[in-house]
Amino acid sequence: MRIGIVCPYSFDVPGGVQNHVMDLAEALIGLGHEVSVLAPADEDSPLPAYVVPAGRALPLPYNGSVARIAFGPVSTARVRRWIIRGEFDVLHVHEPLTLSLSLLAVLSARGPVVATFHTAMTRSRALAAAQGVLQIVLERITARIAVSALARKVQVEHMDGGAVEIPNGVAVAKFSHAQPLPGWPGECPPGRDGTIGFLGRFTEARKGFPILRDAFVELARQRPGLRLLVAGPGDADDLFGRFPADLRDRVTFLGLVSEEDKARMLRSVHLYVAPNTGGESFGMILTEALAAGTTVVASDLDAFRRVLDGGRAGRLFPTGDPAALRTALTDLLDDPGARAALTACGDQVVATFDWPVVARRVLEVYAAAIEATDGRVMDTEWVGLD
Repeated sequence: MRIGIVCPYSFDVPGGVQNHVMDLAEALIGLGHEVSVLAPADEDSPLPAYVVPAGRALPLPYNGSVARIAFGPVSTARVRRWIIRGEFDVLHVHEPLTLSLSLLAVLSARGPVVATFHTAMTRSRALAAAQGVLQIVLERITARIAVSALARKVQVEHMDGGAVEIPNGVAVAKFSHAQPLPGWPGECPPGRDGTIGFLGRFTEARKGFPILRDAFVELARQRPGLRLLVAGPGDADDLFGRFPADLRDRVTFLGLVSEEDKARMLRSVHLYVAPNTGGESFGMILTEALAAGTTVVASDLDAFRRVLDGGRAGRLFPTGDPAALRTALTDLLDDPGARAALTACGDQVVATFDWPVVARRVLEVYAAAIEATDGRVMDTEWVGLD
């Protein structure tokens, strides 16, 4: 099968949707299919061979963060050329309601279109400004995939249609076989040592880093060997300035890490903490931590609860409560047996998210979309594109 996949967000900056697209493409290629991915990126960016760069992206506030997207006449022309040259059996777009390449691809498509919705947002200022276009986009989509129950709920209640729920995948072997970083994690005897991990934008409010910081500060004063390993974008001085001077040597900042080093980072901690306060439709980092064999402690968000099998594959704590997080961390640091039980359940849960398993489910949707269109070619004329 010839498959065209469109990512709306720039490959020059790492992100959950970008990682999803790359992992899906590689899983499909591994299953014997021909895949081309179109994404915003500079022409000279180091990219996998299957990725076609669509040019430099521009920042757009989206879902409490900043997405880097591509839109306009130049992007439209590039999308059309890519579709014509690709002669795809199916076009798979991600986040088609974002003002970027995916939306343009739907409007330019001539065959079956499958769309994956990652977020649980119902509206934004950008979307509100383009309601007419969005209705046309939705009408041109042949089949919809939602990565979570929350994302699917948005489709049913706000987008006039349903969606097949297929979760984000995770390359389990990549994480389970990764080597810890040098000197990490070390032993974790009850009552003293241990390493806590956090990955994400520590400056972004919804990622909940202040909750973890407050819990860590209290615990670190009681546990002389407790350490915190942080990875993600941001300034080191800004991060260290958030901690008391006498505890800064217990915090290690890796900065922005590659996918390989992310896996190594997750293998280097005893407990991975996701203190997010909202805006999450799935919880990709949780499946990655589970794949790495790391015990997970997470906010009791609906999306996280679903990934962690209601708390059987990871410890949940009340969202936004640093005292409750501190209690959860204390319990698990002092109880290796409890950590082992959670990770054992996590191994079973994450097996269902392994990319070959997920990719086969996506292929079933492709097949249904192709059958639904029965080889028909859609009219792509729309004056607003030019």
